[in-house]
Amino acid sequence: MRRLASLLALVLLAAVPLAAQQAPTVVVIVRHADKAAAPANDPPLTEVGTARANALAEFLRDAKVGAVLHTPTTRTRETARPTAELFGITPEIIPLGPMPVVSATVAEMVKKHAGKTVLVVGHSNTVMPWIAALGGPKRPDLCDHEYDGIYMVVIDATGTRLVEGNYGPPNPAPTAPCAPMQMRP
Repeated sequence: MRRLASLLALVLLAAVPLAAQQAPTVVVIVRHADKAAAPANDPPLTEVGTARANALAEFLRDAKVGAVLHTPTTRTRETARPTAELFGITPEIIPLGPMPVVSATVAEMVKKHAGKTVLVVGHSNTVMPWIAALGGPKRPDLCDHEYDGIYMVVIDATGTRLVEGNYGPPNPAPTAPCAPMQMRP
């Protein structure tokens, strides 16, 4: 836990631009926590997933989160819930649709919270496109077994930076070779 707190402190320190007048926007993007196998169309979190969602809230305890965004699925809502409750925030729902449209929508939603820390909870195939839409690097989608990544996009007058780390319990072992998910939420 100390490693995670240190990582967040480094992100926040890196976010203090020398010349900027406005506070940086820190966008914390995570994939939903570990999901159950059923029901296949909208599974809830597993026990480990619930522990991971609680670990996320604890990780962000000192981050002064000002907004929480998630897709309309049970797993993203359950992942975001502990952080939203900790800060007394009503989450905003990211609409579903074609990835380019949804990515642009996420970027617009984040802009409405400029100067704040924003938690965004997505899926294995949305995390990287959303980072790119915010000005971060383009990367392949996450593997199906990857749940512990935390990506902090720092946006300020000097540009956009990405800091990444891990939180919560370790990932489960892969059950198949890494292949990006085909379904786009």
